[in-house]
Amino acid sequence: MRIFTFLIFASFFLKGAYSQKGSQSFSVNKLFKAGDKFLQEYHEGYPVGKTAAENNVRSIAVDKSSAIYIATAAGAFKKNEGETTWNLLPFSDTDKGPAYVVAVDINGVVWIGTWKGVFKLQNNLLQQVPGTSGPVSVICTSKEGVYALGPEGVWISTGNEFVKRDYAIARSVRGAVSDGKEGLWVASDIGLYHTTKKGIAHFYKTDILLSAALKGLAFNKGNLWITGLGGVNIINNTKRQRVITPAEGCPSIFTNCVKKSADEIMWIGTKAGVIRFYPDGKHSLLFSRRWLMDDTVNDIAFDQQGNAWIATAQGVSAIKKRWMSLDDKENYFYDVLMRRHIREPWTAGQIHLLTAGDTTHWQPEDDDNDGEFNGNYLAMESFRYAVTGSEDAREKAKKAFHFLKQLQDITGGDGYFARSMVPIEWAGRVHDGNRTYCEKEKAEELVNEPRFKPVEMRWHKSADGQWLWKGDASSDEWCGHMMGYYFYYILAANEEEKNLVRHHVASLADHLIAHDFTMMDIDGKHARWSVWSPQLLNHDPEWSPDRSGNSMELLTFLKLAYYCTNDEKYQQQYLRMINKEHYLDNMAELTNQNPAWFIYYDVTMQAYLYPILLHCEKDPKLLAFYQQHIDKWMEQRKKDENPLINFLYCYARNKKVEQQASVDFLIDAPLDLVDWNIDHTKREDIKLVHTPVLNEFEVNELQPPSIRATVRWDNNPWAAMSGNPGTEKEPVFWLYPYWMGRYLKIIQ
Repeated sequence: MRIFTFLIFASFFLKGAYSQKGSQSFSVNKLFKAGDKFLQEYHEGYPVGKTAAENNVRSIAVDKSSAIYIATAAGAFKKNEGETTWNLLPFSDTDKGPAYVVAVDINGVVWIGTWKGVFKLQNNLLQQVPGTSGPVSVICTSKEGVYALGPEGVWISTGNEFVKRDYAIARSVRGAVSDGKEGLWVASDIGLYHTTKKGIAHFYKTDILLSAALKGLAFNKGNLWITGLGGVNIINNTKRQRVITPAEGCPSIFTNCVKKSADEIMWIGTKAGVIRFYPDGKHSLLFSRRWLMDDTVNDIAFDQQGNAWIATAQGVSAIKKRWMSLDDKENYFYDVLMRRHIREPWTAGQIHLLTAGDTTHWQPEDDDNDGEFNGNYLAMESFRYAVTGSEDAREKAKKAFHFLKQLQDITGGDGYFARSMVPIEWAGRVHDGNRTYCEKEKAEELVNEPRFKPVEMRWHKSADGQWLWKGDASSDEWCGHMMGYYFYYILAANEEEKNLVRHHVASLADHLIAHDFTMMDIDGKHARWSVWSPQLLNHDPEWSPDRSGNSMELLTFLKLAYYCTNDEKYQQQYLRMINKEHYLDNMAELTNQNPAWFIYYDVTMQAYLYPILLHCEKDPKLLAFYQQHIDKWMEQRKKDENPLINFLYCYARNKKVEQQASVDFLIDAPLDLVDWNIDHTKREDIKLVHTPVLNEFEVNELQPPSIRATVRWDNNPWAAMSGNPGTEKEPVFWLYPYWMGRYLKIIQ
């Protein structure tokens, strides 16, 4: 069985890494360097077999050679260090069957509790240890011997057989730990037991425990941590010290196990992932298929290297860690970008995974916003060139610009450009293919959205027959393009390329001027979303939601055209929009937007545009307006902890703000680019709300990047549910703010 991991790491420098908020932090009060090292974690998944019984891992243990042992509903298995295959332990045909627990004692002997009793594996010899009866579901090693517990009783072995102990405790035993004084603490469905030489104490009342249904036990600095229904109980000398419930950060009231790592971190397995509590009081959560084979965590063990091995309901997960730097991370992401996410004629985009989550088999795919996201890529390469002077970065920026320019050339239009373009061979697998609408369908769509435009012919063949191009480009593409052109023009383009940018931006602006400030589609009507017309924005009530944002967009487009070309006609149109059409007044209302009209990706579009307005505007009064506007806007956006927004603001205002949040994101962002399903609704430690986007379910607290799905900045980082594991997103979302942070010297 091959390893079931979806992180294909760059072999030339690392195997992969992640961090989780809470485990560490860096202060940017001192200069943060790209080479500063920090610990990051990564996940490797190991399915056991093909059946549910094989993959339902109930218990896990690690020996000194880092061999892993597991107990499953199909029996007990072993995996040697460095291997990916699980081997069933050599039980005889009459002994084969479900296993419940595995444990390794201080001598390296492996003990297995099964349906038939206890077996031990020593010197590669597996044999049953006599003395027990019935199934054994709990094994506890101690200095006085090995305890075996099950529905039929409690036994102890100090040699080659078990001897029964006369303990009057519940038969529903779920966990046990030695008290270090020849006694046992036992968790059961009926409460907590403490067996000593003096007798047995039973605890079940709620003055000590959250509930009587208990499962796991572990000591930490003299305190006994107990998992079970309700959360985690922490007691000392039979007195409650504290509890950990959803109110204290536990993601579920169903807690299954607890283990302490060598660095004194308490790992709690729940039905909603694994939560870690650190000695400094912080905590962090790992959940979803990004981190675990299944969110139901049954047991945890640690190897000699400090890796955590986690038994889940769908296999085994290893959470590993290593030292990394932002430099290392950039190298990794850039390698992935070049190997998997650049397609002809030089488009940076997501890929389709032929098997969900598996990045070893994939094919490139188109996206509605290929133009916008390639604008991000163009800006990233431009900043990389500005920081490093690398001719490789400049050449790739040039290729990205020429792809965006080709989106106009391929349409044969003057200033009219396509959303995307793909090889003609993709005809059968493009997204949002050509279709027809019957009159009834048109009526339905029109009632739902009065601005609906029934575009039936979305994909068109290029004149040379080599490509398909997609029409009906939106304002998203315009904003992404213009941002990319601006940064390429000022940071990376040589004089020849600057001349091309001037003519290209001018052709786009000329198209808008010629068509009442809309983009005229191939059908002779404006594209559905590419509308900046005063007649529509100011006088058609259905365009009220877009009035502020689109007014800002048009002012930016015209200002950039004037900045690049110095042609007064663009400045005249710009001033006409301000003085006659009141576009500056419209833009002023952007920060007072009606909540019914707020969509998160509009925030990203606005962030794209501010640097152009603030750096290209020379009029002191207008510049002061834009400065005040972005400052008010930024106050509303700080809570998003978005490094792209933060750094675009820093660039626009020549300030350094929100540095800590930005660096924290870059550190914590996972290397895993698979768009795993992230479902926060199963958690009980956070609340579902409808803010900032009213028509979506969101979480009330922004989650660390490592456990949220957003890897494209037009997505809502507060979303409670998102993800499509059939897709891997391109890493430009990380590389772009990284290189901007380097350029701004926030990251040295």
